[in-house]
Amino acid sequence: MQKSAYRFSQEDLAYLLSPQASKKDLEDLRQRAQDLTQSLYGKKIYIRGLIEFSNYCQEACRYCGIQATNPHIQRFRLSKETIYQQVSLGYGAGFRTFVLQGGEDPAYRDQDFCQIISWIKTTYPGVAVTLSLGLRTKASYRRLREAGADRYLLRHETANPQIFSQLHPPSQSLEARIRALEDLKDLGYQVGTGFLVGAPGTGPRDYMKDVLLIRQLDPAMIGMGPFIPHKDTPYKNHPPGSVDLTLRLLSILRLENPRALIPATTALNTAHPQGRLLGIQAGANVLMPNLSPPEAKKHYQLYDKKETQGLEDALGLKDLAKALETIGYKIDINRGDPIGGDYDL
Repeated sequence: MQKSAYRFSQEDLAYLLSPQASKKDLEDLRQRAQDLTQSLYGKKIYIRGLIEFSNYCQEACRYCGIQATNPHIQRFRLSKETIYQQVSLGYGAGFRTFVLQGGEDPAYRDQDFCQIISWIKTTYPGVAVTLSLGLRTKASYRRLREAGADRYLLRHETANPQIFSQLHPPSQSLEARIRALEDLKDLGYQVGTGFLVGAPGTGPRDYMKDVLLIRQLDPAMIGMGPFIPHKDTPYKNHPPGSVDLTLRLLSILRLENPRALIPATTALNTAHPQGRLLGIQAGANVLMPNLSPPEAKKHYQLYDKKETQGLEDALGLKDLAKALETIGYKIDINRGDPIGGDYDL
């Protein structure tokens, strides 16, 4: 049994990410990625209930709609009781993984998150808790892990350190982001990273670096979506990222990371009305419908025109199931951990 994933050469990556790539070669890439995903995971799509608990953020990332310097946003924080209510609602709807995502909000301390994690794991044994809380210390990650957190999402956004510095405040660095990802792996988390396709200043060579960095990190989860501008950021007039290029990269990363959990992201579905389904057909195997209360959905706007209804609404699972049936897939309500064991490619 072969244990190593497929590795694209630099020349192949450059070709597949270029305008010169033929439709036949791109369709072959997509089909190989879809076939590989089905050989390992079948035609099952794992679902996660996304709870956006705060849009306060102490950071000033230049592409993000909830950055600290945006004076136009209506801020909110969910109480612990509201989070518990949404988890209970989601559990009743069939979710067995919950994702807590928010800005880097100092009002929430480690002890608050530990209490929330402990409540979820005690009330609903067997569920998985995923955190997306931004950059923290290793000691903080350890406390959250000991409280019962299973997974952590921390996208590196771009593997080009110069572009990373242009997009983020001086308090952040790509080196620190990579070190945090390594710390999370060391603590036993299922770790997720990813990047923006079409972020200001990026191009094919940068995406090749992203592929190589992900190869190095060997994450359990990979999330990428097209850049979508927000009206209250310096990049409000920057063109959005390419859906086609996002799908190509999704297929490439599936072939390079067969076991990975790869979502068809909200950004992809916002950028294209069939984005979720196209992502699945390109090798994605996870969806993250929004379980946040209506007001939180309304004001958690990382980018403009964020899709939160239809296939993105966590309480519309019947509609989501019907949409998946049209392309031959079905929802799997289990925790959806990365598959283990050997595999053939």
